[in-house]
Amino acid sequence: MKLLKKNLALLLALTLALSLAACGKQAEEAPETPAEAPVTTRVAALKGPTAMGLVKLMHDDPQSEEGPLYEFTLAGTADEVTPSLIKGELDMACVPANLASVLYNKTEGEIITLAVNTLGVLYIVENGNAVSSVADLAGKTIVAAGKGSTPEYALRYLLSENGVDPDTDVIIDWKSEHAECVAALASGAATIALLPQPFVTVAQTKLEDLRVALDLTAEWDALDNGSGLITGVVVARKAFVEEHPAAVDTFLQNYAESVDWVNGNTADAAALISEFGIVEAAAVAEKALPHCNIVCLTGEEMRAKLSGYLQVLFDAEPASVGGKLPGEDFYYGA
Repeated sequence: MKLLKKNLALLLALTLALSLAACGKQAEEAPETPAEAPVTTRVAALKGPTAMGLVKLMHDDPQSEEGPLYEFTLAGTADEVTPSLIKGELDMACVPANLASVLYNKTEGEIITLAVNTLGVLYIVENGNAVSSVADLAGKTIVAAGKGSTPEYALRYLLSENGVDPDTDVIIDWKSEHAECVAALASGAATIALLPQPFVTVAQTKLEDLRVALDLTAEWDALDNGSGLITGVVVARKAFVEEHPAAVDTFLQNYAESVDWVNGNTADAAALISEFGIVEAAAVAEKALPHCNIVCLTGEEMRAKLSGYLQVLFDAEPASVGGKLPGEDFYYGA
């Protein structure tokens, strides 16, 4: 009996040894998942609030052993950015919210939204006292920039909802850049303009009597339509997101930290904003920053706010979002 127990113990020990050897061999043969190599992410932003949240990240210029983690480009208009994004010459871009949907549809899903980076920053300013409500804009001429993007569609929607036909009841004089609107106000060629921050503050430094007549964010909220006014988002090429998920997540973390720093260190942030040429004068940037609504909303919060905004635009004018609402794959991490 003792001999049987001894032989059984030896057999079990031999079996265990063989099993461990086999597992060890399998472990040696299994290929390791390689860590993602650092990549230089090419990011573009428009001069204005959509670029302001990036300045700490631009200033810090993070590096890996292989080189810089980011390459930043600043542009005056979205038209300077979108061709490069579509052609793959850029990896990410800060663009108007509705344009992100247009690009998604145009590329058949090859553009993904990573974050909402700017809430409402649009205002009607007036060198006078004729406007105290949206309805008061009837019969007036408004200089504006941003045709085909958030400023146009937000203005047209609010006019329509307040009983003013944007095609027949007002004249909207479209300029190529917001700076042209400020110049028109300063020269006296215009008395009413649609402007985002920080251009509102810039204009007020040139015209002491220029006042904010309407806050379009407040006017939008007053409609109580279940959505909010969104100005800008960060988008990326789907191919880049799929090829470099770690780089995308690192960017979002770095970007959120940069936004937090900008909102918490207004004076220092304004100095960087001026240094990078986003706004000429640091004093103007510092005064404008609290009104720029710079954020970094991601995941489900981003999807909820952005989808609601796009739904309102689609209901008013399908072309404003590219003819149809984007699918769920448009919202990264949601």
